[in-house]
Amino acid sequence: MKLTVVGCGDAFGSGGRLQTCFHVDTGADRFLIDCGTTSLIGFDRLGLDPNTVGTILVSHLHGDHFGGLVWWLLHAQHVSRRMEPLKVAGPPGIEARFTAAAEALFPGSTGVRRRYELSFCEYPLDRPLAVGPVVVTAREVIHPSGATSCALRMDVAGRTIAFSGDTEWAETLVATGAGADLYIVECFSWDGAIRYHLTWQVISANLARIGAKRVLLTHMNNDMLRRAAGTQMSGVELAHDGLVVEL
Repeated sequence: MKLTVVGCGDAFGSGGRLQTCFHVDTGADRFLIDCGTTSLIGFDRLGLDPNTVGTILVSHLHGDHFGGLVWWLLHAQHVSRRMEPLKVAGPPGIEARFTAAAEALFPGSTGVRRRYELSFCEYPLDRPLAVGPVVVTAREVIHPSGATSCALRMDVAGRTIAFSGDTEWAETLVATGAGADLYIVECFSWDGAIRYHLTWQVISANLARIGAKRVLLTHMNNDMLRRAAGTQMSGVELAHDGLVVEL
């Protein structure tokens, strides 16, 4: 199984990086973790086929994490001519938020009859939910987005991938990442009192409690990118667009 970093930037593209999107290939299935607005650009750069993705898991309803769905579904209909079903899972309200965004950007687009089956489902907090090949457990974190923002723990093909989503420190991050094969953690800044986001100083102080086998830092601002070399410790890696992680 391998995870490809399609985009690992913050909302503002710091360091020239694309917005959040991770592609997971189990060998039998392919799914996305988040779908920022630049996701199709990343797919094109990496030679990935959007039509092979059967499931998209969304952590929270900010544009740099779910906004790419608007272009993804238009592309599926009018460019790639998708025929296979697509499942999208996210926090409560994801379908309504997608519809509002799509209609604001491309009026009338959601009324077009699709040639493929599209289904949305919502996470029940703190309980596992089977979505396509993944069993995902969503836990609430601290990041206002007009809906519940979630950290995700994903069990698939005998591996556990965890994702913090965007958040300041919350104790739910411990259960989400405990013993995970890979924990993708947003590390927006090196230090300081940053509301609704994590810093390296907070993350590093809690890694032993979490006990994840590997940690991949993502969603870094320019200051964090300049100081990223200071994160060197066993089991900690730095994301960059195009990185492939074997699991």
